[in-house]
Amino acid sequence: MKKTILYITGLCCTVAASMSSCIEETFPTDSATSEQLGTRVENMLYAIPAAANRLNAQGGSQHYDWGYGSIMHIRDVMTEDMAIVSSGYDHYRSWSQNLASVGESYATSQFIWNFYWKFVQTSNDLIRAINPDTDNDMQLGFLGVAKAFRAFQYLDLAQMFEFLENDKVTPNSPSGNSVLHLTVPIMTDSTSVDQSRNNPRVSREKMAAFILSDLQAAEKDIPKFTATVKTMPHLDVVYGLYARYYMWLGDYANAKIYAHKAIDTTKSKPMTQSEWLSTSKGFNDISKWMWGSQLVAEDDVVQTGILNWTSWMSNETSFGYSSAGPWVMMNANTYNRMDDNDFRKLAWKAPEGGALNGLNDYIDPNSDAALGMPAYSSLKFRPAEGNMDVSSIAAASAYPLMRVEEMYLIEAEAAAHINPAEGKELIESFMQTYRDPGYVCTPADVDGVVEEIVFQKRIELWGEGLTYFDVKRLNMSVTRGYPGTNFTEAACFNTTGRPAWMNFVIVQTEKNSNKAMMGYENPSPAGVYTPWIDPSQKN
Repeated sequence: MKKTILYITGLCCTVAASMSSCIEETFPTDSATSEQLGTRVENMLYAIPAAANRLNAQGGSQHYDWGYGSIMHIRDVMTEDMAIVSSGYDHYRSWSQNLASVGESYATSQFIWNFYWKFVQTSNDLIRAINPDTDNDMQLGFLGVAKAFRAFQYLDLAQMFEFLENDKVTPNSPSGNSVLHLTVPIMTDSTSVDQSRNNPRVSREKMAAFILSDLQAAEKDIPKFTATVKTMPHLDVVYGLYARYYMWLGDYANAKIYAHKAIDTTKSKPMTQSEWLSTSKGFNDISKWMWGSQLVAEDDVVQTGILNWTSWMSNETSFGYSSAGPWVMMNANTYNRMDDNDFRKLAWKAPEGGALNGLNDYIDPNSDAALGMPAYSSLKFRPAEGNMDVSSIAAASAYPLMRVEEMYLIEAEAAAHINPAEGKELIESFMQTYRDPGYVCTPADVDGVVEEIVFQKRIELWGEGLTYFDVKRLNMSVTRGYPGTNFTEAACFNTTGRPAWMNFVIVQTEKNSNKAMMGYENPSPAGVYTPWIDPSQKN
């Protein structure tokens, strides 16, 4: 089936929206009944997960502007784990190829900034609307959910915008001021418009204290939230956010404790082989995870047909972006390092002549997508109901925000930093029980065990937007250029330690409206790396 997809080039951003434009909203109460107030607050609650799938947060019509799933995809293409074939349809090449458009004046950067602050605003709106001293337990449960969401949002922002040392760009703004360990401004439910116009980036320590206060508040109130819907965080997710938080800070003792609490609290279990590889339910079933985002046919992003998770992450559709050229693939080096007895390896197309060639399961093995996709292409994220052709069904899917497997792997890595023998024991237990009965963790030293655990985590959580955080916090190198690479030539960068491009920039529009940001912006990493060229291809 021939595909026709509109291609829109990146344009210099002219959108005026910024963090400081997130003004306070007021909610009249004098003439409203308690029932009406309750309904309004409940609507605000459900507006938070709905905002995760906001279409056109930037205000334009860019084809990467379709919500949190797109942010996850951006983070993934910035690592070495997700290779994309060069294609005129690849709207994510700004990030994978470190182009000029990752700078402060471009639509690509504006999208990220606008999306997050609008997402944060939905949490702040609900927090502002609830009085913890007078409201009932149901509304206090809502407050716990909002605080958990806000902790999640700021934990992302802190890690993405915090400037960390790297191999190419110094930790100084263009004005010469140090920006090392600066994160983002804090906008709370009580921040006024005037305050937002002079709201500086805060240090890692101040941001950590703010996020911790939200996590503690969520832990206290979220047990009062009794709805079982998995688009909302519950106590197990709060513990999982604590675990992520302490990993960011390098507090491995607490990360280990909270990861284990999450495992003990959740009802979720690690996904089985049949669940991983199901052609109809593979990674589109929210019931299998601790927390996820669920799309429905009425959502704007679903109705677009092509601006949604399924379009960009499911290689088997006849309508989506990924199978139109920018196939999502695993790094060939990562795939080849995996053990053939690890069933997860079947979630990527085996190369011809490989040990697993012919063993992959496809929705339709005779489809154009199955026949056309290159080796190492992902089969992990299936369209909803295994429907390849009807976008309103296929794209009404779910994607994971937190799985219990991550908690097992956080617990193992955190333990390994303290005692490599314990970390080795934990990763072997997880792998042998759930993934590969014959698995053995060969390294025994701290660095070797940690690297092996993170490698297994990269496989387990491939495509889920989380590897970026591990690479950045652990100062890991990215290696895309090597003989046999499946990265497009323009993205074949090899770094020494964390890449400079993992420090996201503050957008120009924010500096225009928030004077405290002037002179304290992250320097642009654009163009500081030269792509690796295969020696056999040189003249």
